[in-house]
Amino acid sequence: MNYNQITMHNKITLLLTLLIVSSLSFAQPRLTPDGLKLERTLQMINSLYVDDVETSKLTETAIRAMLRELDPHSSYLNKEEVKAMNEPLQGNFDGIGISFNMLTDTLYVMEVISGGPSQKVGIMPGDKIIYVNDSLIAGVKMNNQNVVSKLRGPKGTAVNVKILRRGVSELLEFRIIRDKIPIYSIDAKYMIDRNTGYIRLSRFGISSSEEFLAAEKELKAKGMKNLILDLTGNGGGILQTASDITDEFLGAGKLVVYTEGKNQPRYELRTTSLGNFENGNLVILVDESSASASEIVAGAVQDWDRGVVVGRRTFGKGLVQRQLPLPDGTMIRLTVARYYTPTGRSIQKPYEEGNIDEYNRDFSNRMKHGEMLHADSIRFPDSLKYTTLINKRTVYGGGGIMPDYFVPIDTNSVTNLHRSLIAKGVINKLTIGEVDNNRAKLLKSYPNVQKFKSNYTIPASMINRMKELAKEEKIEWKDDEFEKSNHFMSIQLKALIARDLYDASAYFVIINDENDIFQEGLRIINNQKLYNNLLNGIDSIVN
Repeated sequence: MNYNQITMHNKITLLLTLLIVSSLSFAQPRLTPDGLKLERTLQMINSLYVDDVETSKLTETAIRAMLRELDPHSSYLNKEEVKAMNEPLQGNFDGIGISFNMLTDTLYVMEVISGGPSQKVGIMPGDKIIYVNDSLIAGVKMNNQNVVSKLRGPKGTAVNVKILRRGVSELLEFRIIRDKIPIYSIDAKYMIDRNTGYIRLSRFGISSSEEFLAAEKELKAKGMKNLILDLTGNGGGILQTASDITDEFLGAGKLVVYTEGKNQPRYELRTTSLGNFENGNLVILVDESSASASEIVAGAVQDWDRGVVVGRRTFGKGLVQRQLPLPDGTMIRLTVARYYTPTGRSIQKPYEEGNIDEYNRDFSNRMKHGEMLHADSIRFPDSLKYTTLINKRTVYGGGGIMPDYFVPIDTNSVTNLHRSLIAKGVINKLTIGEVDNNRAKLLKSYPNVQKFKSNYTIPASMINRMKELAKEEKIEWKDDEFEKSNHFMSIQLKALIARDLYDASAYFVIINDENDIFQEGLRIINNQKLYNNLLNGIDSIVN
C-alpha cells in the first residue's frame, strides 16, 4: 500500500492513535495540545463521517503507514505477527521454513532455514514470493497474518509458490511440502584440517550462544587452534546473544557495542572474563546479507584487531528497535537508537525517511556501481575513517562493516539452465532419488563424509536423469550452459546428497570447496604472514 493512497481521515486517525497509545503506554497525565486536537478530530469522524467506519481497521492501517514514514525498520505487528516474529528465534513450527518481511506489499524472503522444505527445493534469501497457490500476494493489501495463513499448514501438505528472483526475468515455480521446522542456529561445525575449525551461524537466537559454546568445545577437543566463523547470510537477532558470542574472543572489560538515541542514553555491552577463544587466529566471513547482530560481532572483532574480516561489505542494519506491547496484544517495534562499534562507527547505512523502495534497492545499486565486483569502486570520505583500538589501522563507517579482505561476488557460476533446474525442483528430485534408492549402498561404501567427499562422483546415470526431468518440466536444455555449470552443479548435487546421508555440516564440508569467501578465509588463516599483515593494515583489502 502506498502511503499517498491513505485518505486524509486515515492520516488523522493514525496520528491520533499513536499519540493515544503513547499516552497509555507511558502513563502521561494528559494529552498534548496536538493530541487533544487529534482526539477531537477522531470524535468528529466517528460522529459526522458520511459512512460507518471500522475504527480498528483504520487504526491498524494508520499505524503501519505512520511507522513506514519513520525508517525502514520501525513496524507494527498484530497478534499473529508477534507470534511469527518470535518463531525464527525459538521453538518449532509446521511450515515451509523461511523468515520473511512484507515491504511495500511484497514478500521478501529474508532467511531460508537450513534443512527446511524451502531450502530443499531451492528457495533463496532475496526471493520475492508473488503467488501462493495461484493467489496473487504481491502488490495487494495483505498483512503478515494473511501471508502466514497461506504459507503455513500441517506437516506433509503441499503449497505452490511463484517467485521473482534477482537476475531472472520470468517467475520461478516451486512446489513445497510443509514439514516440522526445527530452529537451530548452528548450520555446520567441523574441522577443516588438524588446526582449523569452522562454525557457521545462521542467526542470533535465544539458544545461539549455548549452541556456539557447545560447538566451540567440541572442536577444541578435536584440536582446534584457529577458527573460521561464517556469518554470511546471517540476518542478525538478539543483541545480548551477539555480545555473548563476541565475549568468547575478547579479554575482559572490552566494549562490544553501544547504543544511543535522542531519547535513549548511551547503553554499553562489555565483555567478561569468561572467553574461551581469546587466542588463536580468527577469521569472520561476511557478505551483503550479514546484518545487525552479525555486524556487531564483526565490528567488535575488527575494532579490537582480534581477527580478520573477509568477504564483502555487510548489509548495514544498525537501528535498535524497542518492542512496545499494546493493550490488545499487538506490538510496535519502534526504532529508538543506533548501534555503534567500539570505535564509534555507526553500522546503519543511509536511508531517506519514508523511501523504503530505494532502501531495498541497495543491493542492485551496489552491483550497478561495481562494489560487488571491485573493492576499489568504494569511496569513503575522510569523515568515515576510523582507527582501530590496538593496531591503529584504518577502518570505515557509514553503513555496514567493510571487510579487511574483499572477495568479489561470482557472477559466472550459475547459468539460466542451472537456475531453471533448481527452480523447477530437478536438482532436489535427483538428490532425493539417489539417496532413497541407494542409501544403504552409499553408507556402506562411504561410512563418513570425508570418504564420501574424496571418493564419490556423480554417476552418468544421474546426468541422464537430469535431462529427462528437464524435458518433463519443459526446461530448454542448452549444452553450452550445461558445460559451463557442470562442475558447480556436480559439487552442489554431491553436497545435497551428503546432507541427506549424514547431516547439515556435511553439506558445507563439500560446498565450501566452491565458496570463494570461505576459500580466501582459509588461505588467510593458514598464512600467518598474510594474517598478521592484514591485522596491521599492511596488505590491501582487494583480492
